[in-house]
Amino acid sequence: MSTSLAYFTDLALRRLEGAQIERGPAATVIRSPHNPTFWWGNFLLMPAPPQPGDLTRWEAAFVAAHPGTTHRTFGVDTPGGDEGAADEFRAAGYGVHEDTVLTTIRTVPPTRLNRDAERRPLSSAADWDAALALRLAVNAASPEPLDSEAYREFAMRKLASYRAMQAAGQGAVFGAFEADGTMLSGLGIFDAGQGVARYQSVETHPEARSRGLAGTLVHTAAEWARQTLGTRTLVIVADPGYHAQALYERVGFRPTETQLGIERRLAEDQAWSG
Repeated sequence: MSTSLAYFTDLALRRLEGAQIERGPAATVIRSPHNPTFWWGNFLLMPAPPQPGDLTRWEAAFVAAHPGTTHRTFGVDTPGGDEGAADEFRAAGYGVHEDTVLTTIRTVPPTRLNRDAERRPLSSAADWDAALALRLAVNAASPEPLDSEAYREFAMRKLASYRAMQAAGQGAVFGAFEADGTMLSGLGIFDAGQGVARYQSVETHPEARSRGLAGTLVHTAAEWARQTLGTRTLVIVADPGYHAQALYERVGFRPTETQLGIERRLAEDQAWSG
C-alpha cells in the first residue's frame, strides 16, 4: 500500500481503469495502454523524494519503463510534500507541483446550494456526449489549451474508462444539467477500497461558473457515495493556488496531506496530464 493517501487512491483508480501496476524495490511503474497520452496513467512512483544526483537515474528508469513516450512524470510516495532534490528536476525543465490532499468523513451543503440544475449520475449516451462537450469547453477556455484533437482523443478514452467503472458499480460520474441536456458541471467519484472514495475531474463550464454548481455537485456525490459505496473517507485533491480548494473546504473538507508530482512535456508532446 502506498504511504501517500493521494497515491493510494490514484493507483486504486488507475487499476479500476485497466492500468498495469508493477511494484518493484526501486519504483512502482504505472502503465495505461488504453490511454497512452494520459501522463498520470503512465508514470513512475518514487518510494521517497529524489536525492542529489538522481535525475539521470530516474530519467533512464522512466525511458526503460515507458519506451517511446515523449513525456516524463514522477510521483513521490510521501504524504508530507518533502521535495528532496527536486530543484535538479526544475533546472532540467520539469514542473514540480505540490497539491493539497483534502479529506472528510462527510460533507455539508454549500451555503450557495444550486437548486436550478438537475443533479444525477450520467446514464444515457446523450449524457456521456454532454460530458465530453463539457471537457472540451473547459479545455478551450483554458489560458493554455491543449491541442483540440489530441485532447478530444484523451477525453474520450478517459470518459470511456469512467463509463465502464460506473457500469461495474465502482462509482459514478455526476452531472449538473440544464433542461435541454447541456451539462454545466461534472465530476467523478469512485471507490478506492478500504472505505475510501476519490473524486475525479471536478469541472464547470466556463459560462456557468459562480452559480454554486461545483460545490452542490461535490456534496451530492458525497452523499451518494456514503449511501451507495459505503464510503467512510472522502478524498479530493486540489491545486493550492486555485480557488477550488476554498470551495472544497466550504463543504467540509480539510487539508490532510501534500501530494508531490514532477512532470515534463517534451516539445512535440500533445499529451494531457489531468
